[in-house]
Amino acid sequence: MRCLHQQIRLIIPDELSFSDLHLVREPDSSVSFDWDVIAGILHASGLSVELSADDLEDQMSALIVSWYRAHRRQGGAPDPVAEDLIAEVSAEEQIGQTVSHPPGRA
Repeated sequence: MRCLHQQIRLIIPDELSFSDLHLVREPDSSVSFDWDVIAGILHASGLSVELSADDLEDQMSALIVSWYRAHRRQGGAPDPVAEDLIAEVSAEEQIGQTVSHPPGRA
């Protein structure tokens, strides 16, 4: 089975900055953020969120990490939650873990 990935170009409106996401690591280890910011990006990019619940987490993670990396390349300030997410994904990839489980569910 081949998996095809479609690249899309996201447009970040000039009035938005990465910190506007207000990333927060919740006590249950989930991450919350300002959905209005994501909606603004999707609207500016001519996209809509019509994904299954399984795809939604992966797509939002990819969007946030991609934006954060661009933000840092442009000299933006570090964000501890984004850094934690990137480190978590990297650690999972190093051990070949392809599925994340909530705490106590592994």
